Order: sequence, then structure tokens, then C-alpha cells
Amino acid sequence: MRLMLLASACAWLGAAQTAHFHHVHLNTTDPAKAIDFYTGKFDCEKAKFGGVVDAVKAQDVWILFTRVPEPPPWELVSSIWHIGWGAEDMKAVYQKQLDMGTKFYTPMTDISKLTGSAGFYYAYVDGPEHALIELNTAAHHHFGHLHLFSDDPIAAGEWYMKYFNARPRSNRPISREPRFYEGFQVGPAMSLMSDAVNIIIFPSQHARQTSPEQWKGRTELAPSKGRSIDHIGFAVENLAETLERMRGDGIQVTDEPKTAMGGKLKYAFIEGPDKIRIEVVEDRIGR
Repeated sequence: MRLMLLASACAWLGAAQTAHFHHVHLNTTDPAKAIDFYTGKFDCEKAKFGGVVDAVKAQDVWILFTRVPEPPPWELVSSIWHIGWGAEDMKAVYQKQLDMGTKFYTPMTDISKLTGSAGFYYAYVDGPEHALIELNTAAHHHFGHLHLFSDDPIAAGEWYMKYFNARPRSNRPISREPRFYEGFQVGPAMSLMSDAVNIIIFPSQHARQTSPEQWKGRTELAPSKGRSIDHIGFAVENLAETLERMRGDGIQVTDEPKTAMGGKLKYAFIEGPDKIRIEVVEDRIGR
């Protein structure tokens, strides 16, 4: 079955175009303050998207902001869990962040047994509007990953492989068997690469177990639209052709195509797995 799904993905991509991880879009009451926060604490820089919009550039990924009148909801009940940067010396980076007054949602924690790598640490920074930003042991200090929740991580991962040509991070066989770490469910899971961004997908049961208070009265993942991390974006070569193929597969286009920046940017929104909001862009501005 898995071989059939992968073959289907390859066939679809053979007719489609190459896709790239383009951006993460956040909601905030103060974009200028949020931009200062990210550029002051992580490996990224101030930039103007399209030469017009104040934004953050983290290597080849844009971090964009929309001003909202009230603080957006942030609780861990949607498909978008957090974004993350790497740290070559996690202990030193963590101490530097503490010295800078950075607030942490989760302090530095050793998860070597989970990752299978000795000396692997992570911590969650409490970002603007409570967006979670992970710092974790890595061979680099760049923008490194996007972590998602899904009711079916394997199906969600194969969806990203099919429509946005994400690829498995390793050659290890994909397993649907539940996996647990210290009593919390961490599998089945998927780990994919989209350009230099690692897209990790954990079972939604993990969110329910680790944040039970936030899940009271809730039975399913909430749409990401309107939350502190509102959506992610992928760039394609031809937006119209991509949307035509997606519509043919039954994918819902929630916002019809629009054009901006003198025709150099075309964009539309779709609903991805687990109600995640995804912007599909045809960007002739330049990455």
C-alpha cells in the first residue's frame, strides 16, 4: 500500500512543478516588536518582502506578520505546534537566551533517549503572542524545522510528499505502530524535508496528553487560521496549474487566487490535512 501511495505521489509530481517551502505567517498585535524579537534572538534578519512589506528572512524562508487588533489564540490545539532553530552548543545558547531575558515555555530538557543521539537537548521559547519556538541540538544554528500535529501523521506526510514534493528525511521504513516516550505518544510520526526545512509530524494524541487543560471540551484539532501561527506557505512554478490539479483531487481552495506587487506575486489558500491553512504562491519577486 505504501509503495502504491508513493508511486501515486511521484506520478502526480511528474505532471506538477517543483515546490519550495516559502514562508511561515504569524498573527501579532505588534509586527515591529515581533520582528525585533525574532531578529534579536535567532539567526535571521530584517528584510522587506517584495521590497515593501516588513518581514524576517531566515535563510531561504520568509517569516511574515499580520497585525491583529487582539492577541490571537495560541493554545496547542491546532495542527501547527511550533517552528524551530538549531543550536550547535545548546547549553551555551540556552544560557545566552536566559541572560537576554528570554522567557521559556519549556526549559532545556535532555531527550537523548527519544532521538537516539547522546547530548540532545531542546527548549521552547515563549514567543510573541505565545507562538512556540524550539531551540534544539543541531549541526547548525539556522531556521531548521516546522513541527505539526495530525490525527494521521502518515497520511499527512504522504500528502505533503504528493502535493509539495517533500521527501522522507531518512530511508527507514515508515511504521504506523504507536510509539511512546515516557508515557507520551510520539508515533506513528513522519519526518520530511522541504528544501532545508524539516517538517515533523507527531500524532495529535501527543498534544492531548501534554496539554490536557487546553484540550478540555475539545475533540478535534482546531483550524490554524486566526491563531498565533496562522499558516505556512509553499511556492510553486504555476499557481493556476497547481490549483487545477488540487481541485481535481478534491482539495478545498478556501481563498481564490489573487495578484499583488504588480503581478509578481500570485497566491491562494487551501485547506491541508488537519485543517491547516496553507498559502500556495507563485512568487516572481525572488526568494
